[in-house]
Amino acid sequence: MANTSTRTLRLLSLLQTHRYWPGTELADRLGVSVRTLRRDVDRLRELGYPVEAQRGVDGGYQLAAGAALPPLVIDDDEAVALAVGLHTAAEGAVEGIAEASVRVLAKVAQVMPARLRHRVEALRAMTVPGGWGSPDRAGVDPGVLTTLALACRDSERLRFGYTAADGRRTGREAEPHRLVRLAGRWYLVAYDLTRQDWRTFRVDRLTAPQGTGTPFRPRALPAADAAEFVRARIGGLPRPYRVTALVYAPAATVRKRIGRWSTVEEVDAEHCRIHMTSDSLDWPTLALGSVGADFRVLEPAELVAQLRDWAARFDRAVRD
Repeated sequence: MANTSTRTLRLLSLLQTHRYWPGTELADRLGVSVRTLRRDVDRLRELGYPVEAQRGVDGGYQLAAGAALPPLVIDDDEAVALAVGLHTAAEGAVEGIAEASVRVLAKVAQVMPARLRHRVEALRAMTVPGGWGSPDRAGVDPGVLTTLALACRDSERLRFGYTAADGRRTGREAEPHRLVRLAGRWYLVAYDLTRQDWRTFRVDRLTAPQGTGTPFRPRALPAADAAEFVRARIGGLPRPYRVTALVYAPAATVRKRIGRWSTVEEVDAEHCRIHMTSDSLDWPTLALGSVGADFRVLEPAELVAQLRDWAARFDRAVRD
């Protein structure tokens, strides 16, 4: 049987899944009797965790929401993921979120063990925000991010596998420079030693990165910063959709709303034309809807069809 402290932490970890646990099942998972489980639950309550109990033959336990948040039990990757999320929010443009995220990030970093604080600080220092803010479109392992960040900070060569857009897989050795978060994705900017040139690697296509133990002298990046380098590379890639629309609103108004994600051309005092490139029609649809003015799609025809589909769905929602 595990010692009392370890068992209590294990119990808390199970309860934090926010599901209802029958008492017998929870006791079996912990390897204790139902009576011992009750004592462990009482111990959590003394520590400030609001554990609700349902009595009876089918009774069980569930962790309820509390007025104050006691210490959470999270593993290393979850701690890093939390710090990454807070850091991302701190750089966001959502009113009221950035300042609170900075405060929480500072508190989280203070209570982290040294080994985690070391990784999180490296990730913060080696990440360049690229803008075009939107939700993450590809899940990235926090462990991979911190491995890349540490190699960037320590100027250590990396080996990793990489899957290109056409599905071809290759092994790479590179001198990592910076991480860039742009348009919902993470990119590694590095000097590719095989190609003998600077390259941009999507982190979600990168596998098993590991340091070689070989240091290198950082090279001069052929751009003002890593974010500009990635934006230039992405801008040069072919996109399946090029969107053009005429908006019945002044150009200045439209620029304030979606100028970060589109090119806005003034037509006259009351009209403007916008251009967007995207690998999905969902984002242009949302962007045009957020303008707050009438518009007419000039291209592509697929966007017109999608707008009709969305309009019909919204109309059904209103009728219901």
